[in-house]
Order: sequence, then C-alpha cells, then structure tokens
Amino acid sequence: MDLHRGQIAAVIVEPIAANMGVVPPKSGFLRALRDLCSRHGALLIFDEVITGFRICYGGAQTLFGITPDLTTLGKIIGGGLPVAAYGGRRDLMDRVAPLGPVYQGGTLSGNPLAMSAGIASLDLLAAPGFYESLDARARRLGDGLVAVLSETGAPATAVRAGSLLTLFFSREPVTDYAAAKKCDTRRFAEFFRGMLDRGVFLAPSQFEALFVSAAHTDADIDRTLAACCESLAAVAG
Repeated sequence: MDLHRGQIAAVIVEPIAANMGVVPPKSGFLRALRDLCSRHGALLIFDEVITGFRICYGGAQTLFGITPDLTTLGKIIGGGLPVAAYGGRRDLMDRVAPLGPVYQGGTLSGNPLAMSAGIASLDLLAAPGFYESLDARARRLGDGLVAVLSETGAPATAVRAGSLLTLFFSREPVTDYAAAKKCDTRRFAEFFRGMLDRGVFLAPSQFEALFVSAAHTDADIDRTLAACCESLAAVAG
C-alpha cells in the first residue's frame, strides 16, 4: 500500500481461505486489511462464495466483526442452484445501472427457480438453533478426525472453521499458501481412494474444503470417521 500509494483500487480476499484447504486468518489480519484499505482509499472486497452462510447467517464478516465495502456470494444462497449476488455500501451500489454508469447483467439474473430456492434456503438457515446444530455436527467430525489422527499416527493435521474442514497431509500447521503447497498429495490420493472404497466420496483434491451440512446425521459422521480410521491407518506407514 505504501509502495503503490494511490494506485491500488481494491483488495480482494477470502476472509477464511478455502481454495487451498481451510486456513483461518491470523488474529488481526482482517482488521489490518480493513484499516489499510480505509486509510488508502481502496475497497475491501470479501469473497464469501464459500464462507457465506456456511460460517453463520451473516457470513465470516459477521463472525469477525469486519465490514467490507463489497461482498460476493455464490450458489449457497440458492440451495445449490446457479445463482450469485454481490452487495455493499450504498454509494457503490448506486453506481450500478440503472442508477449509475456500471452495467451488470447475466443470463440467469432473476431466474425464478433459483430465486425461489434461495428464499426457501434462507428461511431454513434463519430458523432458531440452525447454526448451533450445524456447528455441533461439524465439531463432532472435526474432533473425531483429530482423535483418529492421534490413534493412527497418520502424517496429517485437521483444520476446522465452522462447518468447513480440511485434512492436510502435513505434520506442520498449514497457515498460508506456501505451507499448503508442501502437503503430501500422493498420500492424499491414497487416502481418497481408501475412502472411496469404503463408500465415502470426498472432493478429489487435497486443497478442497469438506462441508458439513444440515442433511448429515450422526450416523453419517460415525460412518465417515470409521472409514477415516481405516483409510488413514492404511496410509500411515
């Protein structure tokens, strides 16, 4: 910011990184971004395509108490149907047509099916106790993974942020992209195949996040942990 003073239009960030596996921000990081952007006249944009409505009803920005200038959201707001949205400060949104000169359009803008699914999804998410129940399920899976790793001695670490989880095949804490790149993708591939053989289909990349949903039951979590125990034991050597 100091080196390129007056030349940086915006800072775009996932408030909780989830495209290199789940990596929560270090304490004070997001607040420092907010302060820097405000001081230098740059926009702070939160990409909440993954974290939006999964962490809490107001997204990661509510969890951390940081207000970005703009927010992007994806199909989480449509129950998985193709829909996306962005929003932010009134003075910025007033620059979008028809009020302002910035044109925005899309083939699926205002699609009736996606909008209906979105309204139904948001109603379900707003139900009292929804996120407490979701977090309890995710904590049960996350704590179970930590216990399984200790039991099997597998060279991996489990990271959880709300209902988002990642099993990193690294014995060192993964706190940034450089650390994520050091993960053992060969071992992950073996683990993935082991889980698939045991009837649990994970995302096929080491750097995808796992999502616990309201549809998952305690039995689902128990079955997943049992499969993890066998699969991790097989790749621990």
